[in-house]
Amino acid sequence: MKIGMSTLGCPGWTLERVAEAAADYGYDGVELRLLDGEIITPALLRANESRLRTLFGNGRPALIGLGTSIRLAVNDPAERERNHQTLLEFIRLAHEIGVPTVRVFGGTFSPDDEAGAIQRVAEGLRSCATEAERAGVTVALETHDDFSRSALVAAVLEQVRSSAVGALWDCHHPFRMGESVAQVWAHLANRLVHVHIKDARRRPDGGWDLVLLGEGEVPCREIVRALAMRGFGGYVVVEWEKKWHPEIAEPEVALPQHIAVLRQWIADLV
Repeated sequence: MKIGMSTLGCPGWTLERVAEAAADYGYDGVELRLLDGEIITPALLRANESRLRTLFGNGRPALIGLGTSIRLAVNDPAERERNHQTLLEFIRLAHEIGVPTVRVFGGTFSPDDEAGAIQRVAEGLRSCATEAERAGVTVALETHDDFSRSALVAAVLEQVRSSAVGALWDCHHPFRMGESVAQVWAHLANRLVHVHIKDARRRPDGGWDLVLLGEGEVPCREIVRALAMRGFGGYVVVEWEKKWHPEIAEPEVALPQHIAVLRQWIADLV
């Protein structure tokens, strides 16, 4: 099991600062959601290819994922086609830069459209699977939005029989939907390629406050144990959502805390 960090946690940092901090804190890799504080796009990545190649890999933390904003369940055919072309471009860029994983979302759907949404997401993933296989890149569907339940992600993946398409387990979302670690594992284990870890505490109003690792209700330690005991060889990525929640702790506090706790939890298993 390897440990990565998402740039979502440090929106005020330059790419150079990200690379330096990841190495200093001991992270194995970096997932790009932001670049110089901006949400990544194919154009932004292309404009910074030389920086990316210089700053990561070759003995430094690797680039391990592109956290796109693509949502595949949209109804509008024109928007679906735009998403398809954007996803293909991200796959090509991942291949060129040497990034193994591209994250996508299912997105949202109306209560009476669950089956249709599953079908549309599956079609979107199938449409890029051959290109992803050729590029040696894995497209990972995240437990997020209306696809927060791992059962729905599994239903999509049952329709996409490609080794280049898998599941991304965001630990918070299935938990807040009432799924246990065992249930998520049963649904996703055979297709699990990537993990986002974060902790949170429920508020009286039903919302959630993000907290430092081990200080909330999400069974993060149990999840790490399950991954380790089953030989998960992918990345567990710290996703500290500082970009969306500026009130939470600064990255200089949260990012070293997360990796220290994760390393201790893993060491305790030996």
